[in-house]
Amino acid sequence: MESTILPLPPGERAGYWHELVSGTFIPLDVRLHEPVPSAGTITSRSLGPLQISEVEAGPQTVDRSARRIAQGGEEYLTVTLQHRGTARLTQDGRQALVEPGSFTCSDAGRPYRREQHDAFRFTAFRVHKTSLGVSDDDLRAATGTLFDGVSGTSGLVAAFLGRLARQAAGFDPHTGHRLALTASDLLALLVRERRGRLDPQAPEHARAMLTRVQEYVLLHLGDPGLCPERVAAAHHVSVRYLHRLFHAEGTTLGRWVLRERLERCRRELARPGRAGPAVGAVAQRWGFVSPSHFSRAFRAAYGMSPREWQAAAGLPPAGGSGDRVGGSAGPVTGA
Repeated sequence: MESTILPLPPGERAGYWHELVSGTFIPLDVRLHEPVPSAGTITSRSLGPLQISEVEAGPQTVDRSARRIAQGGEEYLTVTLQHRGTARLTQDGRQALVEPGSFTCSDAGRPYRREQHDAFRFTAFRVHKTSLGVSDDDLRAATGTLFDGVSGTSGLVAAFLGRLARQAAGFDPHTGHRLALTASDLLALLVRERRGRLDPQAPEHARAMLTRVQEYVLLHLGDPGLCPERVAAAHHVSVRYLHRLFHAEGTTLGRWVLRERLERCRRELARPGRAGPAVGAVAQRWGFVSPSHFSRAFRAAYGMSPREWQAAAGLPPAGGSGDRVGGSAGPVTGA
């Protein structure tokens, strides 16, 4: 079934689109970013327990508020495969920045927001959560995170869902129902896999995630803008979970980053040459922007100042910048 706003007078399109979106999916609040919406089409069909809807429209924001949840539909999970345009999905304290080829999960039982920044096209797969056979904790690990539609398990699932949507009209009811059940099984597998990556109760998965996080941090160690929020977003986890990973190791993200930065400064300051490298330049290179913080941290870690360390290494001090480090902000912190 296809529905569109295009034949309607401009003044009636926004209201009709709101009714169409809520009627097709679940009760939602829709705010259009255009004064007069120029496009809006939904093509929807059902395969057994799976509803498949292709949506093409202009920029808009969709909210699933507590008031709308009370109106019904909380039993559904929606998987949205982005084809064109960019979006931001926010749910359960996480944000996913969605580009074409990637996809997200949103749980209708809890508030969420989806912001479509420009004209877009996506395919949404709505499934009853009970048909997945996964726990609420499993689902919470999947919402507000981004799934790669190209590689890995999520890439295989995206390819299957995309092909299922394109060929859905040609299946007889029995075949369509069986394929929908297969899709539900694949989604359940994906949700459980995401829970395994994020759940601190699964030590082997937590260790793998911690390793990836540490590798990322080391690659960006010289960036003074590195912060817990940025690290968490790069790995599609919450800041709280990120801190849990380091807490399990008896440290914090902030302390770990400080230790790694200091160690690299210490090595570089002791590097042999005609003259020791300028303390300020070395500190800046490894993400320090506060001279007093760097000096205090270095002395606390090694029992001497940076210049004293150079002297102990037998290096003459560099001329010019001395111990000065520009700026006033401190390094990454994280409790």
